[in-house]
Amino acid sequence: MKIAAGCLVTLDVKMYDAQGNLLEASESPLVYLHGASDIFPAVEQALDGKEPGFTTSLYLQPHQAFGEDDPTLLHIVDRRLLGPAVTVGMRVEGVPGQPNDGRIYTVTELTDDVAVLDGNHPLAGRALRFDVTVRAVEALTPEELEQAQAPLVPDFLRPAAAHDLHDAHPRQH
Repeated sequence: MKIAAGCLVTLDVKMYDAQGNLLEASESPLVYLHGASDIFPAVEQALDGKEPGFTTSLYLQPHQAFGEDDPTLLHIVDRRLLGPAVTVGMRVEGVPGQPNDGRIYTVTELTDDVAVLDGNHPLAGRALRFDVTVRAVEALTPEELEQAQAPLVPDFLRPAAAHDLHDAHPRQH
């Protein structure tokens, strides 16, 4: 059976950076609903019409994956606003002292007085290679499709929200 909209597709996926370093690999086969925007559009397009056994390497530019790195999403805040347990790598929702924008920020640097918060996806601005193997393709009946819950796709294959794709729409800050 060929991959088409409304099919459940089972994949093995490995993600590499531009230097060929393995960043992520599916520990068990991944399942997604084709045509539901569950995975990066460039990956979904490359798989359209393919059958089980198909293998490919896809090279995605930053705008096709996690977006370009946006310097307006870097914020320097008073370290005390994050509490005494703040550490590099800690994630917080919104920038303390500002209206919550719904974005998750990562603490990337700390001094005695300030913390640097980065709202970019950790892989923003990076070209990536995906090695993908199609394991299975399953057609769903209209009833099954209506009742289907969105399969759990790992973050490394899921497109960012529109507000995370920095070149998708201009933002006001």
